[in-house]
Order: sequence, then C-alpha cells, then structure tokens
Amino acid sequence: MTPLKAIGECVISTRQRDYLFRPSFAAMTNIGEPAEIVQAFYDLHNDEARPLIERAVEAYGVVPAWLITHVSRPAFSKRAVLAAITVLAACCDTDCSALTGELVPRKTRKGGVIWRPGSMPVSDLVLVAQSLITHGIIGKARVRRLQRHESAERTTEFHAIEYINAARSHFGMSRQEAESLTMTEFIMLLAAKYPDQKGFTREEYDAVADNYLRRKAARIAKESTH
Repeated sequence: MTPLKAIGECVISTRQRDYLFRPSFAAMTNIGEPAEIVQAFYDLHNDEARPLIERAVEAYGVVPAWLITHVSRPAFSKRAVLAAITVLAACCDTDCSALTGELVPRKTRKGGVIWRPGSMPVSDLVLVAQSLITHGIIGKARVRRLQRHESAERTTEFHAIEYINAARSHFGMSRQEAESLTMTEFIMLLAAKYPDQKGFTREEYDAVADNYLRRKAARIAKESTH
C-alpha cells in the first residue's frame, strides 16, 4: 500500500494491518456539516498542545516522551483530540479506532462518554489530522497563486460539493472521480490545465512595488541635491 504523499495521502501501519488515509472531498463531508468542517480545522490548529509540540520539534527534532505523556491527558486538549479522531475516521475507509481510540459511554449514573485511547499518542493524532484536513480543504500544492485569486475574507463553512462540481466541469470527471480528489490534487490539476495565467502573485507584486518605491526615493533624493 503506497500512499501519494504529494496529494495528502498517508499510511499508518501496525503489526496487524495498514491504514490508508485520504483527505478527499468525500472524506471532508464525512467530518460533518460545512460549518463543522471549518470548526474541526480551527480546533486542530488552536489547541494548547500544538505550540508545545511545535517548540519541542524545533528544539529537539522529536517530541520528547515526557511531553507526549503531558499532552496525552484527554483534558489537556480535549477539543483537538475529538477533532483529530473525527478527521482520521472520516479519511479512512476502514475502522481505525485501534489507532485513534474511541468514545465509550461512562458506566456511572452521571452518564456521558469517556475517551478510550488507541495506539497513537495524542501528539501524533493531532499532527496527522492537521495535515489531512489542510490537504482536504485548503491544499498544499506548490503552484503560483495569483494575487487576484487571493481573498482576505474568512469563511465559516466549507462546501465540498462546490469543488466536486467544479472538478466535473473543468476536467470532465464523473461524480465519483471528483469526490475522490483532495484539495491539493484539485489545485494541481487546475494549475496543469491553465498554466499560462498572467498576473502577479502576492510576493511578486510586493517585490515590484518595493523596487518602484526604492527607485522613486532615490530619484527624489538625487533631485533634492541639485
């Protein structure tokens, strides 16, 4: 089982089996309603554990065992853990609860549920889920993104059907083929079909603007000396 990492797929292996995760448009709809998809992204990227994990990786190159133990407490990053479990389950065609753990009813009068951990540490759960949902709703393709296509508007919903329909229209795909695309793959296909778009990326525009301002300042300074 070989994953296409460039489009967001990944495989996690145990002694018993391999689990393939694919963050397709169809998988994103498994997370929940359009607003719930965006909320899951937010919960994964705004928890207490993430900055600690990132700083540890930057400092040590790995996540130390003591930090794994610290952040593995369910109460430490409850929303991120729940979002991670949901995202991984949505992206896998088989039951992956052996990896992610599962929510089970409390055997008390108060009721409710508790999280029964799986084989993956919380830090790995969150990092893998972050990567999957980013490939699924934002994309991580290395293509030129023109400034006119950028938007400063924040969205509270992700409508996968809009991208599925766009893929069918642009590439003549069946619905099943379009649903299996990840956002990264969708962006790469668009870039391949429309490679000669003219315009500036944000970085190119800023570079030209900075160069113009430097030349203008030099010209004004030169004129003021005469």
